[in-house]
Amino acid sequence: MVPIGYNARLMNSKRLGQFATGLVFATTIFLGAFLLFQVQPLIGRFLLPWFGGSPEVWTTCMLFFQVFLLAGYAYAHWLIRIRQTTLQAVIHIGLLAAALLFLPILPKESFKPTAGDTPVMQILLICSLTVGVPYLLLSATSPLVQAWFSRAFPHRNPYRLYALSNTGSLLALVSFPFIFEPLLSRVQTAHLWSIVFAVFAVLCTAAAWLGGNHSNPTQSTITPLSLGKPKTPAATRWWLWVALPATASVELLAVTNKITQDIAVVPFLWILPLALYLLSFIICFEHQRWYKRRLFVPLFILSMIAVIYAHLNERNTGVYEVIGVYVFMLFACCMVCHGELHQLRPEPKHLTRYYLMIAVGGAIGGVFVAVVCPLIFNVYIELYLGLLFCTMLLLLIDPDIPASQKKRRPYWIAALVVMGLIGISFMGKRNAYNQRAIDNDRNFFGVLTIWEQDWDRSDAHTLLMQHGTTFHGLQFQSPEKKNIPTAYYAAESGIGVTLRNMPKQEERRIGIVGLGVGTLASYGGETDIIRFYEINPEVERLARKYFTYLDDSRASVEVVLGDGRLSMEKEKPQRYDVLVLDAFSSDAVPTHLLTTEAMEIYLKHLTDDGVLAFHISTSHLDLHSVVWKLAEHFGLETAWIKSYEDELKGALASDWILMARHADILNSVAVQNAVSSPKYRRKDVMLWTDDHINVLGILKKSSLSQ
Repeated sequence: MVPIGYNARLMNSKRLGQFATGLVFATTIFLGAFLLFQVQPLIGRFLLPWFGGSPEVWTTCMLFFQVFLLAGYAYAHWLIRIRQTTLQAVIHIGLLAAALLFLPILPKESFKPTAGDTPVMQILLICSLTVGVPYLLLSATSPLVQAWFSRAFPHRNPYRLYALSNTGSLLALVSFPFIFEPLLSRVQTAHLWSIVFAVFAVLCTAAAWLGGNHSNPTQSTITPLSLGKPKTPAATRWWLWVALPATASVELLAVTNKITQDIAVVPFLWILPLALYLLSFIICFEHQRWYKRRLFVPLFILSMIAVIYAHLNERNTGVYEVIGVYVFMLFACCMVCHGELHQLRPEPKHLTRYYLMIAVGGAIGGVFVAVVCPLIFNVYIELYLGLLFCTMLLLLIDPDIPASQKKRRPYWIAALVVMGLIGISFMGKRNAYNQRAIDNDRNFFGVLTIWEQDWDRSDAHTLLMQHGTTFHGLQFQSPEKKNIPTAYYAAESGIGVTLRNMPKQEERRIGIVGLGVGTLASYGGETDIIRFYEINPEVERLARKYFTYLDDSRASVEVVLGDGRLSMEKEKPQRYDVLVLDAFSSDAVPTHLLTTEAMEIYLKHLTDDGVLAFHISTSHLDLHSVVWKLAEHFGLETAWIKSYEDELKGALASDWILMARHADILNSVAVQNAVSSPKYRRKDVMLWTDDHINVLGILKKSSLSQ
């Protein structure tokens, strides 16, 4: 006879063992999801300055993450079907050990690109070599551990761990810009991530071993009724498992591109759309009661109207309104796509294939935005194509259409597609009564448009280059006005005053980061050397094809292709008399050019009595305070020159801040007469470094703020 106390102790010991096993599974899933989503902005922060701060850097990184997420799901789908559970554990533990060889996840300096590299392929290669194997194993963690959990606890629902996984992912996204980025450097965060990954590898090894000690169940004890009686889709509609998540993925990347192009390429503006995308998954898949078609379809339609309005009035829309409108549309679109996707979920025996198809859809969306669109479109239209496709899918799968109208549904869809494509085809070609687009080009760095204005008036006939929503320069076409410096570089601008009134007017060396249409070449004399740094080869091609500033300049003009900071970092000191930083007039500010590390490079190339000229005419960011903080840190004298629009001269309003090591260089009569009054209220901002950049602290409240 067994003593009662012995049975009680045995039961308590068994419960304790089950609790410990469950805790290992839960902690492994949570930690894996946290690491999975935190490494995304971390790697993006390392690569951003290497590729000119372009929004496409993050899009390409997201493509890598989506493709490797798909690979992780496929690996889990394959591994879990190996009948020998011990062999499953051995394979996975071996790969975990191999992943440790990639730590710490620091991109090597030798990976830095050169001018001849293809950015998309280079980014994908760097990501693969830096974090490929660890990321693949993290991607496989959730489905694998849920499968192992169901073996250890056949009478418990493993899908509750999905909510825990999503919680870890969302916490990682939220904590990166508000905790890790402000408190730790990129290198410190990478080392901390690597240490935690090693801890995760130990936990995952334990989970794999515990899962390997249980055989594959012959029959699931989790029935469809316990999951809320999911519907099994018709065989002819399996492709919706791919199409719906692909559409949501397109909108995620397109909206991220849009708001970063209009404001700045920073982790917070990467993470906000991704967090809402993830939140829609959590809401829709937590329980079927949360997604209501009658609520979210009207919200989606309302959000599309808001986006169209914002697009037509983008010049008068404030920064917070821009962000709000587009992320609201993204959330509504994702709720519709993921809500309908949840309605189409299959029987439990098909779940691994179902999740694999979702990953396929996400990867297809990433490939479409990051690779296909820049190759086949010459304007930025994928956001609107995604909206069109989402609307088409809603019409296709809506079950509430009366039977009498279902026969007409194909005609509605066809009419919608035709009307949508006609509207989208005019994107980037909107003509005013005196303005028409004569060229559109698109590549990794964005969309360039050449506009012709006032072609019927010889004194006002101009060509203008536009990048996204930003003007990069213009030139009069009449012979008598063709060599007049215009736009932000007119004679009364900060750089115009500087170059026209320098004590040294011969044998000057002038460096310029940002080519535009080459306007500053018009200030060059016969003995001057002007050296432009331009990251986008299409800018140089269009500047030479449509504008004549480069060819007409009396100076010796050179164009160095590649990121200006990286190019100067590799060069010997150039001893510039003037170094112009003209990469901040666009709305997508390359923040890596405004850090202490960047300033050290600029000063290395500047003569002792040289001038640094920062052009900071941007709509959404208060860059004045950032530049003044840098000047204060390096002990430089400054002068702020603000000029205003003059239509007759082709001048645009501009903000320039001049810096010099010695005050007397900026104390000339011409400069002092042009200096703006110090009424501008300088903000107390942090000193920007490569590891610490705070864009949120310098956002203007509206596009009209000065």
